[in-house]
Amino acid sequence: MKKNILITAILFLSLSGSAQANNKNHSEQAIEHANTALVHGNSGHSAILVEHIEESLKHAKNSSESLSGENKVHNDAAINALNNAIVHGRVGHAEEATKLVEQALVHFKEIK
Repeated sequence: MKKNILITAILFLSLSGSAQANNKNHSEQAIEHANTALVHGNSGHSAILVEHIEESLKHAKNSSESLSGENKVHNDAAINALNNAIVHGRVGHAEEATKLVEQALVHFKEIK
């Protein structure tokens, strides 16, 4: 019986650690793609800018599942900014899209 409890506890801790690591990876990927989007946005490359915003958005949405409180509020604000950036980027407004990506990054950096 004690052995089963120990095994269950170990599995739970392993899965919890894995979920946290996966969430951290999604957050890091969201920031990485947002930073890459900035580079392309500042160069006026709207199409590539949008590609990286979409990737950032995908990772932000995936990390949102395990966030709560202020972290979730900031992540949701970043997602909103990225959604708006995609709209502007798709119509060639690289400058406006880039500003929105910058806003998203401010929110990403507030997530602890």
